[in-house]
Amino acid sequence: MDPFLTVYGHVAIDQIVKVDRFPRDNTTEDVIEKTTLLGGTGPNIAVHAAGLGVPTALCAFVGTDFPARFRDQIAASGCMIDELIEVDGYDTSQATVVNDSNMVQKVLFYQGPHGCASKLGIPMLRNASRSKYVHFITGEPRFHIDCMKELSASVGLDPAQEIHRIWTPELLREALAYTDSLFGNNFEFESILRYLRIEDIDAIDKPLVVRTCGADGTDAIIDGERFHIPAVKAGRVVDATGAGDSFRAGYYAGLYNGYDKHESLLIASAVASFVVEETGALTAMPTMDMVMERADPYMRQI
Repeated sequence: MDPFLTVYGHVAIDQIVKVDRFPRDNTTEDVIEKTTLLGGTGPNIAVHAAGLGVPTALCAFVGTDFPARFRDQIAASGCMIDELIEVDGYDTSQATVVNDSNMVQKVLFYQGPHGCASKLGIPMLRNASRSKYVHFITGEPRFHIDCMKELSASVGLDPAQEIHRIWTPELLREALAYTDSLFGNNFEFESILRYLRIEDIDAIDKPLVVRTCGADGTDAIIDGERFHIPAVKAGRVVDATGAGDSFRAGYYAGLYNGYDKHESLLIASAVASFVVEETGALTAMPTMDMVMERADPYMRQI
């Protein structure tokens, strides 16, 4: 089976900790909770999408230290992992995620091999060339752009938090030339708008622009028309890690099931509402039936 969706992004080992408050400089705060899980933007999107029934491939580089149990976890979702490639000389990417009591998050990230993929000289286009949609999230911008140039699929660009650090205005403009949709959260769009020297997302000439704003919902430009997508209410809020990534997975699941872009963004919001109910990006894994039941009251309002 050909993938409907291929995702390029870091595969990481996530160490998630919770504190009452972030420490001031040269001080210490006690960790209240500590969890080590499979993470990274790549599997956060791909595993959720596969779990929702979307034929999905994951493209990423990991180190030889990548735990077998995490590889098994990705495969168990149904995700295609023939382009999840181990390389020598690097440890696997790692994120240390710190959440305070107000759900404010700070992250320390080790790039690993996917952060310098161009140096590896390993092509990674087999699955993407057979996909209808390809989503590029974190990773080396030059490698991702070079892959985009070779594709005829609908390409989504999603630089995530790396927009602030390793992307430049020049790289962003180059990538946008090969993309059909642009994703980011409200903080990431501060840098995107500054790089593009524009005031708001409606000045971005793409078929789809999505700016997520946490509990305030999502602003979207769909084929030139502006929409606001409400945040679907969660049963409880425990941990926001991976909520944005699961939102992306839900969007593609909506498209795969025949919904239009507006409806698919509501489905995306419903998926994210499950993820925040547990600690970790891949802990709460709703089925499509669960998602549609929660999304239904919101869909009726369209």
